Amino acid sequence: MGDDSEWMKLPIDQKCEHKLWKARLNGYEEALKLFQKIDDEKSPEWSKYLGLIKKFVTDSNAVAQLKGLEAALAYVENAHVAGKTTGEVASGVVNKVFNQPKARAKELGEDICLMYIEIEKGEAIQEELLKGLDNKNPKIIVACIETLRKALSEFGSKIISLKPIIKVLPKLFESREKAVRDEAKLLAVEIYRWIRDALRPPLQNINSVQLKELEEEWIKVSSAAPKQTRFLRSQQELKAKFEQQQGLGGDADGGDDDEEEAVPQVDAYELLEAVEILSKLPKDFYEKIEAKKWQERKEALEAVELLVKNPKLESGDYADLVKALKKVVGKDTNVMLVALAAKCLAGLATGLRKKFGQYSGHVVPTILEKFKEKKPQVVQALQEAIDAIFLTTTLQNISEDILAVMDNKNPTIKQQTSLFIARSFRHCTPSTLPKSLLKPFCAALLKHINDSAPEVRDAGFEALGTALKVAGEKAVNPFLADVDKLKLDRIKECAEKVELVYGKKAGGAAEKKEGKPITGKTAALPGPAGDKETKDAATKPGPLKKASAVKVGVPPKKGKPATAAGTGGAGPKGKKGPETKEIFESELSIEVCEEKAAAVLPASCIQQLDSGNWKERLACMEEFQKAVELMERSEMPCQALVRMLAKKPGWKETNFQVMQMKLHIVALIAQKGNFSKTSAQVVLDGLVDKVGDVKCGTNAKEAMTAIAEACQLPWTAEQVVAMAFSQKNPKNQSETLNWLSNAIKEFGFSGLNVKAFISNVKTALAATNPAVRTSAITLLGVMYLYVGPSLRMFFEDEKPALLSQIDAEFEKMQGQTAPAPTRGISRHSVGGGDDGEEEEQEEVGNDVVDLLPRTDIGDKITAELVSKIGDKNWKIRKEGLDEVTSIINEAKFIQPNIGELPAALKGRLNDSNKILVQQTLSILQQLATAMGPNIKQYVKNLGIPVITVLGDSKNNVRAAALATVNAWAEQTGMKEWLEGEDLSEELKKENPFLRQELLGWLAEKLPALRSVPSDLLLCVPHLYSCLEDRNGDVRKKAQDALPFFMMHLGFEKMAKATGKLKPTSKDQVLAMLEKAKANMPAKPAPPAKASSRVVGGAAPAKFQPASAFADDLGSNTMESKPDLKKAKAGGLSSKTKVQGKKVLSKPSLKEDDDKSGPIFIIVPNGKEQRMREEKALKVLKWNFTTPRDEYIEQLKTQMSTCVAKWLQDEMFHADFQHHNKALSVMIEHLESEKDGVISCLDLILKWLTLRFFDTNTSVLMKALEYLKLLFNLLSQEEYHLTENEASSFIPYLILKVGEPKDVIRKDVRAILNRMCLIYPASKMFPFIMEGTKSKNSKQRAECLEELGCLVESYGMNVCQPTPGKALKEMATHIGDRDNTVRNAALNTIVTVYNVHGDQVFKLIGNLSEKDMSMLEERIKRSAKRPSTAPVRQAEEKPQRTQSISANASMMRKGQAEDMSSKLNQNRNMGSHSETAHTVPREFQLDLDEIENDNGTVRCEMPALVQHKLDDIFEPVLIPEPKIRAVSPHFDDMHSNTASTINFVISQVASGDINTSIQALTQIDEVLKQEDKAEAMSGHIDQFLIATFMQLRLIYNTHMADEKLDKDEIVRLYSCIIGSMITLFHIESLAREASTGVLKDLMHGLITLMLDSRVEDLEEGEQVIRSVNLLVVKVLEKSDQTNILSALLVLLQDSLLATASSPKFSELVMKCLWRMVRLLPETINSINLDRILLDIHIFMKVFPKEKLKQCKSEFPIRTLKTLLHTLCKLKGPKILDHLTMIDNKNESELEAHLCRLMKHAMEQSGKADKDTEKGASRIEEKASKAKVNDILAEIFKKIGSKENTKEGLAELYEYKKKYSDADIEPFLKNSSQFFQSYVERGLRLIETEREGKGRIATSTGISPQMEGTCVPASTHTVSSSIGNTNGEEVGPSVYLERLKILRQRCGLDNAKQEDRPPLTSLLSKPTLPTVASSTDMLHSKLSQLRESREQYQHLDLDSNQTHSSGIGTTLASPSSAAANIDDLKKRLERIKSSRK
Repeated sequence: MGDDSEWMKLPIDQKCEHKLWKARLNGYEEALKLFQKIDDEKSPEWSKYLGLIKKFVTDSNAVAQLKGLEAALAYVENAHVAGKTTGEVASGVVNKVFNQPKARAKELGEDICLMYIEIEKGEAIQEELLKGLDNKNPKIIVACIETLRKALSEFGSKIISLKPIIKVLPKLFESREKAVRDEAKLLAVEIYRWIRDALRPPLQNINSVQLKELEEEWIKVSSAAPKQTRFLRSQQELKAKFEQQQGLGGDADGGDDDEEEAVPQVDAYELLEAVEILSKLPKDFYEKIEAKKWQERKEALEAVELLVKNPKLESGDYADLVKALKKVVGKDTNVMLVALAAKCLAGLATGLRKKFGQYSGHVVPTILEKFKEKKPQVVQALQEAIDAIFLTTTLQNISEDILAVMDNKNPTIKQQTSLFIARSFRHCTPSTLPKSLLKPFCAALLKHINDSAPEVRDAGFEALGTALKVAGEKAVNPFLADVDKLKLDRIKECAEKVELVYGKKAGGAAEKKEGKPITGKTAALPGPAGDKETKDAATKPGPLKKASAVKVGVPPKKGKPATAAGTGGAGPKGKKGPETKEIFESELSIEVCEEKAAAVLPASCIQQLDSGNWKERLACMEEFQKAVELMERSEMPCQALVRMLAKKPGWKETNFQVMQMKLHIVALIAQKGNFSKTSAQVVLDGLVDKVGDVKCGTNAKEAMTAIAEACQLPWTAEQVVAMAFSQKNPKNQSETLNWLSNAIKEFGFSGLNVKAFISNVKTALAATNPAVRTSAITLLGVMYLYVGPSLRMFFEDEKPALLSQIDAEFEKMQGQTAPAPTRGISRHSVGGGDDGEEEEQEEVGNDVVDLLPRTDIGDKITAELVSKIGDKNWKIRKEGLDEVTSIINEAKFIQPNIGELPAALKGRLNDSNKILVQQTLSILQQLATAMGPNIKQYVKNLGIPVITVLGDSKNNVRAAALATVNAWAEQTGMKEWLEGEDLSEELKKENPFLRQELLGWLAEKLPALRSVPSDLLLCVPHLYSCLEDRNGDVRKKAQDALPFFMMHLGFEKMAKATGKLKPTSKDQVLAMLEKAKANMPAKPAPPAKASSRVVGGAAPAKFQPASAFADDLGSNTMESKPDLKKAKAGGLSSKTKVQGKKVLSKPSLKEDDDKSGPIFIIVPNGKEQRMREEKALKVLKWNFTTPRDEYIEQLKTQMSTCVAKWLQDEMFHADFQHHNKALSVMIEHLESEKDGVISCLDLILKWLTLRFFDTNTSVLMKALEYLKLLFNLLSQEEYHLTENEASSFIPYLILKVGEPKDVIRKDVRAILNRMCLIYPASKMFPFIMEGTKSKNSKQRAECLEELGCLVESYGMNVCQPTPGKALKEMATHIGDRDNTVRNAALNTIVTVYNVHGDQVFKLIGNLSEKDMSMLEERIKRSAKRPSTAPVRQAEEKPQRTQSISANASMMRKGQAEDMSSKLNQNRNMGSHSETAHTVPREFQLDLDEIENDNGTVRCEMPALVQHKLDDIFEPVLIPEPKIRAVSPHFDDMHSNTASTINFVISQVASGDINTSIQALTQIDEVLKQEDKAEAMSGHIDQFLIATFMQLRLIYNTHMADEKLDKDEIVRLYSCIIGSMITLFHIESLAREASTGVLKDLMHGLITLMLDSRVEDLEEGEQVIRSVNLLVVKVLEKSDQTNILSALLVLLQDSLLATASSPKFSELVMKCLWRMVRLLPETINSINLDRILLDIHIFMKVFPKEKLKQCKSEFPIRTLKTLLHTLCKLKGPKILDHLTMIDNKNESELEAHLCRLMKHAMEQSGKADKDTEKGASRIEEKASKAKVNDILAEIFKKIGSKENTKEGLAELYEYKKKYSDADIEPFLKNSSQFFQSYVERGLRLIETEREGKGRIATSTGISPQMEGTCVPASTHTVSSSIGNTNGEEVGPSVYLERLKILRQRCGLDNAKQEDRPPLTSLLSKPTLPTVASSTDMLHSKLSQLRESREQYQHLDLDSNQTHSSGIGTTLASPSSAAANIDDLKKRLERIKSSRK
């Protein structure tokens, strides 16, 4: 208990970290109580636990963890700072909680995740949960899916972003775990609830059964829109509303709002991945599309058609492609190609959607004109194309093109155009089809319905009917006034049949555009205002709610979603909002009028109306007036009353008093009743007649104004002016014009028919009466206020005197702004805010512009002209520009179609000749005036470049540019300029001229704007940097502009934006902001509107990120006090945001807000373009010693298009911490944005090179970390660095290899290492070689070492330009003054020597004597340390070899230069050439791997386990796999067997483990059925190739893959080995394997045996045992010639390759010995000629001398034994088998065989007959054929360490043959142990020989002296004593030897009982104690090795049996020295006894 009391006293937070779980449990309990107690969410107490919360959830004790989870949940719920812990806690929950067995833990984990979402951390949580889906543990995956599902269900699809979830869904459906699939299904159903059918396309490729199940589930989903049930902290208002509704038990008013919010927002298109197609176009596409042969053109088009079938295309520059297709559509004579090109255009438009809009203008006219084709398939293709294109643009944008075609003479064109209009109208809504559009369309269509061709008429009717249905009769009827009744009925009939895309709901119509509210496809609204509106409508469900919540009658301004049905389109206004009564009414007969009037007027009044006495008439009028004043609106029969007034004497009334009264009553009726246009028509004539009357004129004007208010000014004005000019009275004319001037000021200019006025004004100007002319000029002045300078264009042909008067009037008006309308809006709209007026103005502008007769100058902009403008000679360029000027001057007003001109002019803006720049600017100015507002579409590609010119150093050029910009802005308004990032990009450029001009311009323009796009915020950071600019003028301009920025953005946003500045700058800027706040002007908006603005106008203001939304409301609402807090107090809390994304009150959250979305934007062909520019020297080549500013600036500019704005700011910030931040973000996004990273790779690498020049270590470390991850990613993606990327990055990376800090050097080396996977080593070599020339010695040394590593890994071929030059270069460093460099150079050359042998000396050339002696010394030293060198290498670069071998991409890229030439020697693959290409590389690397294994010694004794092998092996053969049923490829064996087998075999080598296993299982199945096995005949080589490819894949890739479950690998190994064993049991098939394939197979199997990684696997030992068994089978069952030949070639290769390990060669030799043992049985089936040829080649490559130099004597012995055996078996005939050898003198083979034969002849008779194996082993040293000598030889072998086993075998053979032979004398003088050992050995051989075939042998693949061994089990005890012969040796033998050795070493054998008997050790091979004894044995052996080498030659003479002890010690570690002395003495004794 003492312990308890210790921790009881600790504070809570320390308890929570205590090592005792009880203490932690107690801590968590107390923490939970504490968390629930703390009231203040900002209490400092919370911060104490910030770092601990992760530990709460990941506690290792399950009980404590539960309590920790509860505490964590309470913390997240209550703590203000909890958000900071999101990532780590979520990751802890996913990895450590979701895998817990307790359901409660999982529940709490889910609750924690959901709580984080509630506190606005949804994105981070979602990211962690999505990471969790990649976990291997299915429990975790299931829990993650479940949490995502719950989150979606509770928070809804607005908060949980669905796109990433839908991306991973298909993968979840493929899971092997049923639980995962089921959970995925539930998730899919939940997603379906939210987005409905948008989920279908992404899931269309899942398993059909699953899809069917899903469909069934989906049908059950209720059709009610789902609602959010849990709310974020920032959505508390929504929550309250929701709870209130729940309380009421139904939907209150607000219910609709919510439903609107919950409208599914996801469009299937959004969920698709965009495909980049431009780079995939055929290289010769543009040539082919112009080809003469139509087939070639067709090919080109088909290629495009295939590409555009992708449903979503990535944006890019499609201009050339569209141009090419347009040309085919317009000009191609082959109609089939026209149809094909149209299909391509349709595909492009569908795939690009809005992004295609910019090309639509070019294509539409061409398509419309092509409708002249009659062929139905062409017409259909064209229709599809134009319909698809329509959806990408707006009707407004293409209206001119359509209207131009409507007058075409060809009836088909007219018909199809009308039909297209009809289809387009269906996509419109009343708001997107305003009067300004309807009018020209209706006019054109009216001509069509009177056309002579019936099909044109029908199409016209359909189009008009559709318009009627969409816009409503009220809007369309005015245009149909002259249509006769029959046709009108026909139009109405068509209207009834029309089905609209959106139904007839006016309110929602705008929103539902294209049924895709969120796609960013704005509804097709006309003009700028329209775009502005729909952006809103389409992105936020908010505005609509607002609009509908206000009263219904929103003014029918262009683009507003008109919510009142009665005010559809820009139609005439109803009197009151809610009323929907048509403004026209049917005419009533005079009788009806009298009746109606009688009902409301006193009888006397009616009687006196036409009295002859004026007084009675006056009295009557007074009564009439009273009655009207008292009447209710609903009761007032307006038409009847006005008809009564018009009754005789009517307007001819002579008494002015009565007349005044009458006119006043008309005004009253118009104001108080529902006054229709029919009523107006009754009175207007009379009113106009009296307007000029001195006494009654004012009353007449008053009445007209009232009527204008009732029936809308446009209509009234048109009527009045027409009437005035149809009569002669000049007074009336001038007064009417005066009235109109005033009316326009009062009502605004909206909807007025300017054209009609202008013609009337022209008439008035021509009038003789000066008063009329003056009134006309005054009216023009008023119109000028609204229309602007373009008005003058209409009067340019007037007389100069008149023109000067007009100009004088206009001048008076200049600088005045149009007054805000005071009439005509109050009763119709509560919500018409300032936006409305801006729209009105713009609309007017548009109207005027529409009226101008415009010329199409498109044809005049010829290719010739364009090329002139771009000519090299400036004079020709000038000519071109002059031509353009004259074209525009001639045309005066032009259509927006100006062909290629924009691109040509843009090029001239940066002309080196400044005169031409100025000329271009004046052309652009002209262009703006000539084109009018249509110039808008060119702002981005022509306007912004003009702004760039503001940075010119010449004053006059800047002035011209400014004038041009102003001229453009006048036409376009400022919105186009401020939208997007272009302006901020300009401001970002550090050009003082540009900055000061641009800021000055903005300071001038911003104050006049009522609202600005949110993108203005992007300029703020640059504005701040201007405040601190070096240039004083820039600073001043920035300070001047500051208040105007603030006026639009609000102080808070501006202050928040300072967050990214350095602390010092921040303080300065904040001070300036405070100052600016005081001078901030109010927004230019009438104060009276403030209240209404809030209600109706705020929402549709402009599209802004959600968080900007409320600020905007605030600042707009209280203009005078732009203080957001007060605004909020005014009832406008920040919760008005619809998106509900982030809480405004937390400034920190805003940052995350801008940072959503990808950080790298993929610009198609962007990288290629940059490379082209660099090649063409258009930009600076990335090459410097230290980066100058211009490089940084250039990189910044290049990045601006493809790197997220905010990230770029971080990347180029002056403060290093921002660089770190940027790197962190880049690391974070690396996986998720692979394509983006690759598309910007060149820029990323360049930016990283800049970081290499930074002095800050933390940035450098971070950069290197990112590079490691980056190159890993690139190698996984099989990406290949381009030359450009490499050359601008590698040299700078190499600089860092000389860093003084070790860790950095290490990292850089690791990166260089990884780079070889994505960039050929041979190309890396020169860069590194360049690095050796550095002044930094560390860098030189490291580079030299790296060169060594390259040569070691990739062979000599990497040395560039040639090995000779490279080596000479390296060798120069041997004489370097720095020791480390010298060492590095020497080591590198030694490495090369090891690879290349003595040739190195030739290549190095002449070295100074000193250097050469150093080198030779080093080479000698390295040769003496064979075992230590590889260990060093293994430590140094284990990763290199693995990663290189894992790299498939190098092979894919066919880097032949990197393959070792040696490995290609003797590679006789015959027909299998395909593997010959791919194999060598990997082999070389495998060998490397093996060599590296040298250090990890494994000494085991396979033989010990052999007696159990058969039953152990059973499980390796795969259990009945379930998969087999899935694809029974072989069931119908003989239908198409060969192709089936080919297919299955091809799957064996698959990279996917499951595929491979399935294929192997199927093959195994076939092989096991005798009747089917022969089907495999002919496919054996193919199968084996696939198999060893798979082995290689496992070795290189799967084993290195951390993520892969190793059980999978074992399964795969089992399948491979199992099916091969099955195969090699079938002798007929086994014999089909060819030499080359067997060689590679054996290589693979032996490599596998030596793979230490396999042993570490759980089942590893069994795998290796099975491989042993398989090798035996291969050796026994294959074609003996082939396998023998294969082994010889393999041995030769392994000895040649220095990279190969000695163990490998030994195992090959053991296989050969096994073959030699089989020779007596197989000699007759062997093709001896071929074997001897192989031996000949071997001896040629390895002459005897060279073989003797080998570290081991085994190769020479093996060869001799083989030849000896062959001679024995064949006798002299063997010399006849040398036929295949061309030049026998090339090797010693023939001589050796002759010697052997001669030797055999000399042997005694008995020995002659000796063809048995025993004798074949006897070396040629035995010269005398005496029995004694033979026996002495045998006993010598038994006694020697290496050949004990061989000796025993020979002794057994000998005894069997000469059973009477006496071996007693030989045993007599040996020790007791030795005798019993020999006897036991013989017994053992006997049992083995008899039981042969039953016992699974291990082929003698067994340990050799170096400790190499086949891993039967890492833990088995094994000695290095012989077993050379491959025979089994029982434990007893080893025990025996152990005794001998112990005795020799003076150890007492009596203590044997103390340790467990050896057999018990053997039977438990996994005991660690045994393992350690193995290690001990190995250390002993290595100590003894040298002494053995010194005395080795004695072995040969010794005939003393005692010599058996040499080197075979297994003594205890204590007596090393004693051992060696003892052995030396024994050797001496043996020697003397020999003598």
